[in-house]
Amino acid sequence: MDYENERCELAAAFRLAFRENWHEGVANHISLAVSDDGKKFLINPAGIHFSRVKASDLLLCDADNPDASLNQKRAPDPTAWGIHSAFHRNEPRARACLHVHAMNATVFSCLKDAFLPPIDQNTARFFNRYGYDDGYEGMGFDSEGERISKTLGPHRILVMGNHGVMAAAESVARAFDELYYFERACETYIKAAATGLPLKVLGDNVAESTAQEWENYPGEPWQKHFDALMAILDEEEPGFRT
Repeated sequence: MDYENERCELAAAFRLAFRENWHEGVANHISLAVSDDGKKFLINPAGIHFSRVKASDLLLCDADNPDASLNQKRAPDPTAWGIHSAFHRNEPRARACLHVHAMNATVFSCLKDAFLPPIDQNTARFFNRYGYDDGYEGMGFDSEGERISKTLGPHRILVMGNHGVMAAAESVARAFDELYYFERACETYIKAAATGLPLKVLGDNVAESTAQEWENYPGEPWQKHFDALMAILDEEEPGFRT
């Protein structure tokens, strides 16, 4: 199988991540499981900038077969393999995994207190709804990736302490939408905190009900969000599909 639709959605995620300024040189990685058990996945090869990724560039890897995955032409970066193979091996529900060093989420990951206070409806969306890894020991090779992959919990966002952020969800659209709003939530909190003025924090009951409203919002808004962005790409840079 060539996974044409999956390749196009994943390539779009790279181009859109670039537009959101979530890229970092030719580092960071996005992957998508394509097998029922989640262990076969597509991922970007090392050295291609997010703004130039095409559907045909994406590599097919097997989380249980590092030799074949890392010895193929234009293999993935070893840290990409270490983190993403572990997620696809240990978290089958995490079909799409977007790992980036988006600026505001990364700043948040560097704070000693990992609590994101619910001060607006975007921050409230993630009230008690993100995992946190507090064991940073390096770049993300095999042992680091194994530990990180076990800290997501029941959530779709993982704050990787002193490192960055991972969105892990059932589809590219859902993972992208989660990351988009988490980055905005972190930006709101950081800018509000930077004023030095007291924060107007929502009560736990309001924060929880708001988070539930996000979860139960009708009509799969994450898919509509991603479809709208893909339509823009189709107009402005359709080469991502090739």
